[in-house]
Amino acid sequence: MSDAVGSALVLASSSVHRRQLLERLGLPFECAPPGVDEAPLAGESPAALATRLARAKALAVARERNDAIVIGSDQVALRGEQVLGKPGDAERCRAQLAASSGCELTFLTAVCVVAAGGAQTFEHIDRTIVQMRVLDHAEIARYVAQDRPWDCAGGFKAESLGVALVSRIETVDPTALTGLPLIWLAGVLRDCGLSVP
Repeated sequence: MSDAVGSALVLASSSVHRRQLLERLGLPFECAPPGVDEAPLAGESPAALATRLARAKALAVARERNDAIVIGSDQVALRGEQVLGKPGDAERCRAQLAASSGCELTFLTAVCVVAAGGAQTFEHIDRTIVQMRVLDHAEIARYVAQDRPWDCAGGFKAESLGVALVSRIETVDPTALTGLPLIWLAGVLRDCGLSVP
């Protein structure tokens, strides 16, 4: 266990969703965009991609903030073996949801915590299975117009109206689907010496 008294806590992300999740732990923290290229490597598995990017984000910020405990996270969404990116706009979001209608999706959420100037690294990956309902085009169009979820891998927000699009979610940590597995993270932060209720 490291002595983290006085250590800053930094979330290596510009994601509003991850910032809102981390706020739930009641700890003061800063956000720093990591500026990491998120392109996959040739032959890289989805789990390896998510893990590598979470680590790269944490290390990129830790190099600038060696006094801090830094959290990096990344999520990869899959439909079968196809990686689903963030749609980026309403049209692509509607198309992605139409293609996912009635399908089982897998979300791999990786997190990496770097402490003590890089001397300590903790890594974890969470797997969430989401069964989408059969969706019609009108329902998809209404949902996308209301929730505007095109910045989310998979094209829906389970923490918002998107929960109505699914029939089942299987996970050990419901916060993992939103982008940051807080159950595991709270334990690691305690191990790093932070007071997490």
